[in-house]
Amino acid sequence: MGTRRRLLAHGCWVLAAPLVSLLGCEEEASDGEPDRVVAEFIQRMQRVHGERKAARAAYDLLWSDARRNLAERAKRASDVAGREIAPEEMLPPSRFSLHHKPRQYAVRVDGDWAEVTVTGEDAAVDRVKCVREDGKWRVVLELPPLPPIERRLDGGL
Repeated sequence: MGTRRRLLAHGCWVLAAPLVSLLGCEEEASDGEPDRVVAEFIQRMQRVHGERKAARAAYDLLWSDARRNLAERAKRASDVAGREIAPEEMLPPSRFSLHHKPRQYAVRVDGDWAEVTVTGEDAAVDRVKCVREDGKWRVVLELPPLPPIERRLDGGL
């Protein structure tokens, strides 16, 4: 009986191991190619509206410049609101919206930069830039720079 259990347990691991490795690679695979990152980002952004986890998932696919910009915006908003606001809560869904449902993705890679052309069902075209950071492709979401914080000479009195 003990041998039978060991064989059964071993058999389960043999069957489960490929599934576990595939599941583990799925997250990694989405940032392996620029077109897959853009497709995943679009899907995640469609779920953002008020959903903090969805916003975090989309935020994680952004390039470092956008994450820094959003972190500073969140810091400033937190100071004004008197409560902690996470950087992903500053992610504006309207800043990245497509005017059509994506049908096809085409990629042009130039070193660590890429441009993904997204063609919609209505033949409309959007172009999305990507950059490779730390070996992973990230979506370049260009946000307006923040103005410096102005300090009043009278201390706000």
